[in-house]
Amino acid sequence: MLSITDLSVRLAGRLLIDQSSVQITPGSRVGMVGRNGTGKSTLFKIIRGELAAEHGSVTLPPRWRVGSLAQEAPNGPESLISVVLKADLERDALLHEAESAIDPHRIAEIQTRLVDIDAHSAPSRAAAILSGLGFSAADQARPCAEFSGGWRMRVALAATLFAAPDLLLLDEPTNYLDLEGTLWLEDHLAHYPRTVIVISHDRDLLESSVDQILHLERGKLTLYRGSYSSFEEQRAARELLDAKQVKRQEAERARLQAFVDRFKAKASKARQAQSRVKMLERLKPITALVTEDVREISFPAPEKILSPPIIAVDNASVGYDPNTPVLGRVTLRIDNDDRIALLGANGNGKSTLVKLLAGRLAPFSGRVTRADKLSIAYFAQHQLDELNEDGSAYDHVRKLMGDAPEAKVRARAGAIGFSGKAADTKVGKLSGGEKARLLLGLATFFGPNMIILDEPTNHLDIDSRAALAEAINEFPGAVIMVSHDRYLIEACADRLWIVADRTVTNYDGDLDEYRRLVLSSRNAEASPRERSIPSEKPQRPRSDNRGSLKKRIAEAEAEIARVGEIIAKIDTALALPDIFTRDPKQAAQLSKARANAADALARAEEQWLEASTEYDEAAG
Repeated sequence: MLSITDLSVRLAGRLLIDQSSVQITPGSRVGMVGRNGTGKSTLFKIIRGELAAEHGSVTLPPRWRVGSLAQEAPNGPESLISVVLKADLERDALLHEAESAIDPHRIAEIQTRLVDIDAHSAPSRAAAILSGLGFSAADQARPCAEFSGGWRMRVALAATLFAAPDLLLLDEPTNYLDLEGTLWLEDHLAHYPRTVIVISHDRDLLESSVDQILHLERGKLTLYRGSYSSFEEQRAARELLDAKQVKRQEAERARLQAFVDRFKAKASKARQAQSRVKMLERLKPITALVTEDVREISFPAPEKILSPPIIAVDNASVGYDPNTPVLGRVTLRIDNDDRIALLGANGNGKSTLVKLLAGRLAPFSGRVTRADKLSIAYFAQHQLDELNEDGSAYDHVRKLMGDAPEAKVRARAGAIGFSGKAADTKVGKLSGGEKARLLLGLATFFGPNMIILDEPTNHLDIDSRAALAEAINEFPGAVIMVSHDRYLIEACADRLWIVADRTVTNYDGDLDEYRRLVLSSRNAEASPRERSIPSEKPQRPRSDNRGSLKKRIAEAEAEIARVGEIIAKIDTALALPDIFTRDPKQAAQLSKARANAADALARAEEQWLEASTEYDEAAG
């Protein structure tokens, strides 16, 4: 059991957690929620032992393994599958020891333990996790160094999930995923067999993947049973009850104070008045749950509503190399009030499509027709890095308003959520959510006809995401969104487009149907010979594919040799003349270990045969 007892945590002079106690039973799946900056990530550091508490304690069962997402993405020449497999430290150590062990008894112990931890199925389990997170079989054999930082963070997540720690701590894991990867992760966490605590602002993940909610608010930890919707209901009931109790206490306090004021001067009532004073002192105030109002988000309306369609694309192809376009045969239409969500795994061309729509990429062929004077606002997470860290929100707004009076500039800064002193805070000191709000305000500053939002919910808490959904629904222009947040898509989108197979198609189903499609597809792809993820850049030449196949062949050959050596050692031990009479238990362990090693050898030979066949076909 994870026991948090009378915990107080102070960071940089600020009290984040104040004398809180919580008990989390083994096997619980807990979603941790709270406004940004309340101390959720700090609590994780306390649990991991990276930060000392001011008061109280956090205790875990002595043999529990604690796992969390690495701060830095893995990098280097090792293949993705190798990185993930090494995350199981015990298996990795046992396999290395098995290569040099010569004592028959120790060989039997190693092989028995490998069987107990299901080590021989580890490659297929690791491949299934990588597949679920969007990596094809060919990708899994490629070196980590060939992938971007975001994709390598997915590898880190895969390694953490594969290690299957007794306590899994995940801090906003969906920030690195597309919708398809998020849907898979929701399903994986819902079936996680051990204890998990996940910090998330994703309503659907909290609704479908956890059975308890740990709420951190105003320094207090409160554990609620049930999903996120159950938590909202319980908290609303608690707020109502506390409000009633506060009202009763205020009435009691007023009654006692009136008695004291009336009779404190009378000698005959002095003792009774003094008693009431002591009662007032003992009457501890009830702290009512105060709901912090979230700042609204709003998008300025365009000055003029344009005649539809505002964008029409006819049989266009687009990409970065005319010889290998990312998308082709694209025909679509966007009207004034469309709310369109783009579906499809990262790498399929969603970013290429929005660049085409925004006019940042010209088509290689076909035609793109835009309405006259069409204004488009574009928001993407990578633009957060383009904000001036030394400038304030006021400074950024001032650049867009030229010589406008001070009062007008501050009014506009306030309109995008930075009023008073907040307008003068340097961007470098803003939270991720505040930066996102600022960038949203700047991107839509002049009242666009169409807004393109590429993962706008990263860094936004649950209430801010709800405010964003409301702003999208109230905006009179068109909105195109790419998001892993199913709540936002369901709340706002009235059309779904799938970007896959190098084109764009309309999807007539809803997100529940799409979820079933994604999960069934990725479960099928968990086996070898998956399709590779289409790239938004030119594909590698065939020789690169043959190179990855040669690497798979070499790895299979090395596995065959390694398992063969283990079998030879076991056979030597079993050949001892008195092994079955002297130590029948050890002989049985060795026999079982040999059978499992033989199964592993058969799988390695099958993998070698498949890779060799594909290599021969690729060689033509």
